[in-house]
Amino acid sequence: MRPVRSSVLCHLLPAPCSLALRSLVLVLLCITPRCQAVQAENVTVLEGGTAEISCRLQNYDGSIVVIQNPRRQTLFFNGTRALKDDRFQMVLFSTRLVRITLTNVSVLDEGGYFCQLYTDATHHQVATLSVSVPPETPTVEVKQEGVEGGEVKLACMSPRSKPAATLRWIRNGREIAGVESQQVDGKTFSVSNTIRLPVERKDNGAALSCEAFHPALGGQKRIRHYRLDVNFAPTVRIAPPSGILREGDSLSLTCSVSGNPLPKNIQWSKINESLPERAEISGPTFQISRLSQSHNGTYLCQAQNNYGRAADHYTLLVYEPGAVVETHSAVPYAVIGGVLALLVFTVICVLIVTIWCSVRQKGSYLTHEASGLDEHGEVQEAFLNGNDASQGKKEYLL
Repeated sequence: MRPVRSSVLCHLLPAPCSLALRSLVLVLLCITPRCQAVQAENVTVLEGGTAEISCRLQNYDGSIVVIQNPRRQTLFFNGTRALKDDRFQMVLFSTRLVRITLTNVSVLDEGGYFCQLYTDATHHQVATLSVSVPPETPTVEVKQEGVEGGEVKLACMSPRSKPAATLRWIRNGREIAGVESQQVDGKTFSVSNTIRLPVERKDNGAALSCEAFHPALGGQKRIRHYRLDVNFAPTVRIAPPSGILREGDSLSLTCSVSGNPLPKNIQWSKINESLPERAEISGPTFQISRLSQSHNGTYLCQAQNNYGRAADHYTLLVYEPGAVVETHSAVPYAVIGGVLALLVFTVICVLIVTIWCSVRQKGSYLTHEASGLDEHGEVQEAFLNGNDASQGKKEYLL
């Protein structure tokens, strides 16, 4: 009786059938010494890596062994190269195992590789090659610029991965919910995660990060760090000099400017007049040497960017060398007034308490004195009227 071909039953087994079960079936079927069989193992490899494709032989008797690619092109015929692709190499050909390697694997190499054994009937098994493509470090694209009082729109993008990568935004250790989308590009996926954030001036330079997760990264993640760029109008402040300026002194003013973008040009001017001839301007610094009273006036510092204009002024007052100038205390009048008011209130409270205690003590003294006089009068009345003391007391009270 002719034995049942192993390849026939193996094809009837479901795809997820384990390799051990398939091997057991082959052993049970091939109970005669002449029964031959072939097995193939599925392979998963990272793009750019090296894949090993193995064909296991059973009871091999020197029959023809052919290995074909997914396009059914013959790669090797009994160990001899048939396709001119140097990426494929025959590394082992024995009576039990045939193994080839494929270097620099790409997604185009995916598919089923056929291990075929030609005997009385053809036996073949398919080794499925799967290629995983991990994502590169994601990129950040500004979809809408951030302006003070508005919002910024940012997209985190991973242009190529397989399977599709997972992206998420992180700020201060917390995830920011975004809108995820993906597109299929051949066998790979393009993924993006877009967020909208309200922004103010204080958010300029705030740190964000976009993280990419993928099974091929083995629990690791690819991170792109990003800092918010918030545009806002400039602010200008002139730092005034300390002390009194007299004729012959020098004036130096510094104009501090902030803004995003930072204004490139700072303009100095004098209200209703042109700048003095001895004025020297170097960016934010304004200087006048050998001051005179003709330099008195109000000076302006102005700056501008695409989002607004700002200015600050300084009024210069130059005194004669011998002039007596009244200086004012640096302590604010409001503070002095508050301290004086508190002091007066405290004094009034002390006086009220003192007067109240004094009145209480005097009232108590008068009460005791009056009580003593009453007793003394009763004694005298009783002495004069004899024993009728109670009657005398009544008359006294009337």
